[in-house]
Amino acid sequence: MPDYKLPDVGEGLTEAEIVTWKVKVGDVIAINDIVVEIETAKSLVELPSPYAGTVTALLVNEGETVDVGTPIITVGDAESAPASSAAPASSVEPVETIDLSNPAASGGGEGESLVGRNKAEREAMRRPRKATSPAAAAAQRTTHEQVAASFVPGDPVRPEVVEADEPAVPAYTPEAPAASNGDVRVLAKPPVRKLAKDLGVDLTSLVGSGEGGVVTRDDVESAQGSSVEPVETRTSTSAIAGGGARERREPIKGVRKMMGQAMVDSAFTAPHVTEWVTLDVTRTMEFVERLKTRREFREVKVSPLLVLARACILAMRRTPEINSWWDQAAQEVVFKSYVNLGIAAATARGLVVPNVKDAQDLSLLELAGALNALTATARDGKTQPADMSGGTFTITNVGVFGIDSGTPIINPGESAILAFGAVRKQPWVVDDEIVVRQVTTLALSFDHRHVDGEKGSRFLADVAAVMEDPAAALLF
Repeated sequence: MPDYKLPDVGEGLTEAEIVTWKVKVGDVIAINDIVVEIETAKSLVELPSPYAGTVTALLVNEGETVDVGTPIITVGDAESAPASSAAPASSVEPVETIDLSNPAASGGGEGESLVGRNKAEREAMRRPRKATSPAAAAAQRTTHEQVAASFVPGDPVRPEVVEADEPAVPAYTPEAPAASNGDVRVLAKPPVRKLAKDLGVDLTSLVGSGEGGVVTRDDVESAQGSSVEPVETRTSTSAIAGGGARERREPIKGVRKMMGQAMVDSAFTAPHVTEWVTLDVTRTMEFVERLKTRREFREVKVSPLLVLARACILAMRRTPEINSWWDQAAQEVVFKSYVNLGIAAATARGLVVPNVKDAQDLSLLELAGALNALTATARDGKTQPADMSGGTFTITNVGVFGIDSGTPIINPGESAILAFGAVRKQPWVVDDEIVVRQVTTLALSFDHRHVDGEKGSRFLADVAAVMEDPAAALLF
């Protein structure tokens, strides 16, 4: 039975979080069938299976982070299937099903987990054990059936994500005695089970207030707030009037962890300088409206960001230092003849910066389509690591949040980043008269080690010239 080991899906990634299993024990899969969704330090990635056969074991729980190279799933021959629990008590016991909502349940009732063990240890832990009596064997088989029935691998386990139509499934605690009175079958949704585990709350001790006796998030938080918090629990136990916790903590991992470390590295490595310019973009806004009426642009979203992206690409021709990079190790400045244009996108999992490869070669229509696809993929959380590597220059559109501008931090491996502020109607002086115009602010941060004030100012002035009058693009 081959073990599928967690691969490196990016450039030198060392770990990933198991987000959602797409298969369950007993499923028959083919090569390239999607078996799991993982979150790396860069994005969400769906992993295809390199094997065909029957899934015999899921070795890692949803929500756990494991190192690259760790076995995560076992696939047997297509004819093989998990042993039936209908075997007589005097025969070999069935293969135990791993309860992914409870790590302690994966070790066969002794609190031991298969996760993180080598193959020999896992095989030893899976070996059948002799029943002490027919009654005990029957009770144990009943318990295994309950665990198998309770596992829904497609359910999300993150406490902050709750789907209204998500079914409540029984939670199983191996320490509780196997009995037929239903004491070990507590109805709770997977996010609630995960929350209870994080807060150290025993679900079997709760009386559910939800419909049909389902244990709710409020039940768990109330129980946690009324007990002494374990040392390892990091959520505040002080309750507010609404019954919820005064604080909650989220682990720093995945995309957010990578983003935070990259920003710290950049801020304390490259000396940042930021310059600002406020300008009249009325003509750009009029140009965007004209583009929307053209037949070839009707299938793509057109916005001022498109014009700004083209303006930056054109302005780099005069100031190639903006599209270069300071290689500290080699003590060289690397000038790039291509533009991989990054667009910062806010997602539920943190900030990602996918980039349009070779943007300098695209027509305005092609650039619009590429930007549409890039942002849509990012919002869906499906941006692949390859789409976020190799960027040469970034635009961050803070204007969509109603922000006038800011001092953006340069992405590692680049030399400049441009913040695009909100476009607002404001009084503006034109031919010595005050008129209402559409105004915005651009802020350029650049690496002052090799981009001096003259070069940064010239680039920003060229971009502003195109935004003030798109016809100026003909001069580049």
